Amino acid sequence: MKIGASTLAIYGEKIGENLEFFEKFDLEYVEILHQYPCENIDIELLNTFKLKYTVHSPIIDTNIASLSSNILNSSVKSIKDSINLANNLDSEIVVVHPGTIPFLGKSYEKEIYNKSHESLKEISKYGKDLGVVAAIENMPDIEGFIYKDLEKLNEFLEINEMYMTLDIGHANTLNYSENEMYFDSIKHIHLSDNYGDDDSHLPLGEGEINFKSIINKFQSKKYDGIYMIEVNDKESVKKSLEFMKELI
Repeated sequence: MKIGASTLAIYGEKIGENLEFFEKFDLEYVEILHQYPCENIDIELLNTFKLKYTVHSPIIDTNIASLSSNILNSSVKSIKDSINLANNLDSEIVVVHPGTIPFLGKSYEKEIYNKSHESLKEISKYGKDLGVVAAIENMPDIEGFIYKDLEKLNEFLEINEMYMTLDIGHANTLNYSENEMYFDSIKHIHLSDNYGDDDSHLPLGEGEINFKSIINKFQSKKYDGIYMIEVNDKESVKKSLEFMKELI
């Protein structure tokens, strides 16, 4: 089983000075949150560690479903920059958010989804040309996010031969059961816990999610991607890894 952890746990700190924290747990993978203040990554420094990387494209101030062409184009470029980073790190996965509906955009939902589709197709092709999978993440139950619906996201991805990042915590805020979370399009998984009422990114085992049932389902389906722990701080990473060791 491939297990990693996201640099969300050290958000705001210098990545290079903290990768030793991840390495000491014998983690094979780390997901780089390619977001301010870590936009400029020292690739040579990252390659000095015995780690493999995935990349999470920017989530602040980006919207690849925007009705504003300037914002949309800038957002797509930012994600392509993350794909370039992944390519330079020999990473196969970049996590991508599908976009949002702003308050004044509620009357234009169809147009916004179409913008997202166009952007995702462009981003996916750009990644494929570089040998990088743009894995589209399902969103939590927060107003304005699109593609909270797993079935709807999976349908779009299958039609367009694209892939999903399943965020189990996000799915739990929509009350998906453990048996409703598996799709063949899933290439990457985010792990965090919650009680269904908030995307709180709790350590594994501190919420209500039955991870044993979910992981058993994925293992039975021969899922061979990474289980990426995405929690808020270093102590939560430690607790989650201890939980996973007991689970498997």
